[in-house]
Amino acid sequence: MPKFAVILPAAGQSSRYKGPGRKKVFAELQGRPVWVRSVEAFVNREDVVQTLVVISPDDEEWFRDKFRPNLAFLDVTLVLGGKERADSVQNALAQVRDDVDFVAVHDAARPLVAKSWINQVFETAAKTGAAILGNPVTSTLKKVGSDQAIQATVSREHLWEAQTPQVARRDWLLDAFAKRGKLSATDEAQLLEQAGYKVTVVPGSPLNLKITTGDDFRIAEKLLPLVPEDRKLGLLHPFADEDPRWP
Repeated sequence: MPKFAVILPAAGQSSRYKGPGRKKVFAELQGRPVWVRSVEAFVNREDVVQTLVVISPDDEEWFRDKFRPNLAFLDVTLVLGGKERADSVQNALAQVRDDVDFVAVHDAARPLVAKSWINQVFETAAKTGAAILGNPVTSTLKKVGSDQAIQATVSREHLWEAQTPQVARRDWLLDAFAKRGKLSATDEAQLLEQAGYKVTVVPGSPLNLKITTGDDFRIAEKLLPLVPEDRKLGLLHPFADEDPRWP
């Protein structure tokens, strides 16, 4: 069985977030911090041998004090992040164990990821070398100028919205980061693409949203009971076995 390490970036500034909590990943989503819900999707998997949470150096002292009970219970390694997401992931990648075969990067602000989606993207990456979750774009896309006027309607054919987890062979990801140069990449797939590696997209779900704004947080509260197979996230429905929403 391949061995996976999981990196969860949580070092962002949450500049667009206007909701409860110090930052979006620290806010409590129906009783548990967002980052904890994200971690819980991975820490009990047999194929995950290392879990790394990346936080801002400015948050370290507060984080260790605030979440001491969670850190005592969860087997995670804390890593200090950098200026950009890629810097934070690279810091964590440097601490991944040598015996790890694949590295998965999952936004700590995506707490609604289901086991079945993780299974699918892990299995695909193990076969192809690299895979990410994503959804085909369904809305009409507009290119808008600085004056907020529409400049063009963009075809959505072949366009997908990237999600996480994004999974790749450890050696591929190390090579991709080594060739990063000045590229300000917004996800790991972009670095893999630049380095010449093929990345496969696995269909995910709109439920796997990233909390960026206060509205996203309120939407996540409503969607949490609908996430398939995730009864461990609080047993939100007392009669889950009888609920047709659960497979």
